[in-house]
Amino acid sequence: MKLYELADNPGATKKRKRVGRGPGSGIGKTGGRGIKGQTSRSGVAINGFEGGQMPIHRRLPKRGFHNINRKSFAIVNLKTLQDALDRGAIQAGAALDEATLVAAGVIRRPLDGIRLLAKGELSTALTLTVAGASKAAVEAVEKAGGKVEIIDVVAARREAARAAKAAAAE
Repeated sequence: MKLYELADNPGATKKRKRVGRGPGSGIGKTGGRGIKGQTSRSGVAINGFEGGQMPIHRRLPKRGFHNINRKSFAIVNLKTLQDALDRGAIQAGAALDEATLVAAGVIRRPLDGIRLLAKGELSTALTLTVAGASKAAVEAVEKAGGKVEIIDVVAARREAARAAKAAAAE
């Protein structure tokens, strides 16, 4: 077989439709766009428009519930904490809250608080202040000699903001 003998299977490729190339082509002049109107012009793409027929996104029923007040937590696993201890980013026996975890590079940002999960092992005692923790994670931290304190982060931030505002007003 030679390079010039290579070809696609019959029907595998289809020639591009060249519109507006004269009346003999069958798609000359208006180029299959009809006469006048918005869609005959260039630069028009009406998403979801089905020619006046009720669009599918309106024909189908709405499903589920979207909670606009949903909280999004930064997830921290026990393995992540142990890795940070091993590389020296956090100290053994230290009290860890969201500010220290961000400074140590364990999490990028605290979001609506930190949630501690039990994936991995922890061999060092740590005191953690988090917004939430799984039962298994709390048991693992206490087994290692540490302590987990669960606080309402949103309320704590609100109080800190009020205190800062009051201090600025004085």
